[in-house]
Order: sequence, then structure tokens, then C-alpha cells
Amino acid sequence: MKTPMLTRRAALASAAGLALTLPMSPLLSRPARSQEKRPVKVALDWTPNTNHIGLFVARDKGFYRDAGLDVEILPYTDTSAGTLVANHVADFGIVGSIGMMTQRAAGADLVATYAVVQTETGRLVFNANRDDIRSPKDLDGKTYGGFGSAWENALIGSLIRNDGGKGEFETVTLGTSAYQALANGSVDFTLEVYTWEGVQAELEGVKQRAFRYADYGVPDEHTTLLASSQAFLDDKPDLARAFLQATRKGYDFAVDRPDEAVDLMIAANSDALTNPALVRASLKALIDGRYFRTQDGMTGRIDPAKMTAIGDYLFQAQILKDADGKPLGAAPDFSRYFTNTPLDAA
Repeated sequence: MKTPMLTRRAALASAAGLALTLPMSPLLSRPARSQEKRPVKVALDWTPNTNHIGLFVARDKGFYRDAGLDVEILPYTDTSAGTLVANHVADFGIVGSIGMMTQRAAGADLVATYAVVQTETGRLVFNANRDDIRSPKDLDGKTYGGFGSAWENALIGSLIRNDGGKGEFETVTLGTSAYQALANGSVDFTLEVYTWEGVQAELEGVKQRAFRYADYGVPDEHTTLLASSQAFLDDKPDLARAFLQATRKGYDFAVDRPDEAVDLMIAANSDALTNPALVRASLKALIDGRYFRTQDGMTGRIDPAKMTAIGDYLFQAQILKDADGKPLGAAPDFSRYFTNTPLDAA
């Protein structure tokens, strides 16, 4: 499916100003040094895929450079992007809304700043030939191929219980190999992102059936977000604004010029993205399904109602826990979990 200097900049500016007051021989003149770019580090939640395409477009089309930024897209690691951001190793990170809220509830310094997708892309999937699975309650006693996130079992358990089941199942943590394990029958079900793994299954002719979260009590959500830390937003608001607005240009470009965007994405990640047909089909699904843009053509903006709805659901389902692992006793103020201010600022 790659990583700060105001004093030096000020000194250079002062030197340049002084030079303009003195006559210089043409032989001694030098072109002005370009303004030093402000560094920003962005962490990915997974190996590069089309959820990330706006970042690579903004970097490689020069949108970040034009905004005075030097953006480093950090290589994906086993440490979650949310953890890297909360510990100020990265300035921004791609996170899931459920994962971000669970980390924030436990005390992590995380704030959602950009909605990569505008509606739910995830679903629970199983092989189409499983006649014994007709609704989520049939998953009781079966084996889930998981990815190691703390909220997965709670989410699936609530889906099963909302369908009348007990919410009792076995979990085997497999990571990306969960999809192979599902195909060969080693596990009974898993979770997938429709716009990537689901599209790949369709291209490969794999027959699956799926349960949509929204059909079993889970509100629609911004599945994928860009998050920062409150510390960074407070300390560098202008930098946050410049980064997020340039990022929006990257995602708008991907929607308006998908073929060029895919070429850029593949060129930047040739080792990871070895199936161009998948990348193109995935981006098409994101565009056709209006995942990147709202019905009125807006990219990036976080919907407060969606954040509150998914937050309330997570609280009621006791998925939100404090630093000691105990379910929160009172619902948080979810308006503090996100901000549109940097993206909307003039």
C-alpha cells in the first residue's frame, strides 16, 4: 500500500535588506536566496493508498512548496499515526475517527483538522458462500481476523448485540494478512475499507458479502481524518492553516484530474503501488461515491453533526475509555475533538 529556523530566516532577511542599500558591482551580485521552507511532518495510517493521494499530489505538484512548506510524508510504521502526533513526533497524521476519539478520550493530545472522506468507507465482510451468516448476530462464536486496534472488538460486539446477538467471538490479530486468511477460510470475517480492499476484491473476482455499520446502529462518520495536536495548533496556527489549505488543493486536484493524480501517486510510491489498475479503480470509487467531496462540492470540512453522532455512539457503547481503561462516566464535549478553523481561515 514516505519525514524549526525563524531566527535564521530573520538574519537572512536583514542581510538582504542591508545589501540593497549598498552599490554592488554586477560581478559581485548574486541571486536572492529563496525563502527557507517551514518543515511539516505527516504520518500515514497504513501503507500508501488512495486515501493519501491528496498529500502526495500537494507535495509533488508544488502546492506545499508554494505555501512555503517543506512537507515530509513519514514512512508507515507499526506505531499508529495518532500516537506519533500525540507525542509530537509528527505534526499531522492520517487517523480513523473511531481510533482518534478513543485515543483522545484516554488523554492523547489529538484534534481532527481535515475530513479526508465525507462518509463511511468501512464495512464488515465475509465470503459470499457463507450461508450460515445472514446478519451480524450469526457472527457469535466465529473468528475475526483483526488489525490490533483497541476499538475493533468493541465495535464488532456492538454490531452483533444491536442485531440481537451476544457479541461473543474469537479474535486473531493478523494485520493485512487478514484478507488472505478470509479468502482461505482461516477466519470467518474481517473489516475492510470498501474503497481499497473492497475494490481490490471486485477486480480479482472475489465474491464477498458485507454488513454496513450504519445498518446496525453505527452513525455515519468521517472514516478517515487528518489530525494534529492542540499543542501544534496553538503554537503554529499559521503553519497549520498553510498546510491544510494546500492539502485541500491536493485532494481537489485528485478529484478534478484523476489520471494525472494517479500517475503522481504511483510514481511517488512505485515499490508499494504495484497494481495501477487498483489505484485507478479505487480513486474512481472515491470520486463516484462522493467520498472526497460533499454534495455541495466541499472537500476537507468536518461535519460537526457527524462527529457528535459518532462520539455519542462510542460513549453509549462504552468504547470510549479513560487512561485507566475504564469507560467514561460522562460524555465528553466532542466539539473540542475537532476544528475547522485552520481550513476555513482566510
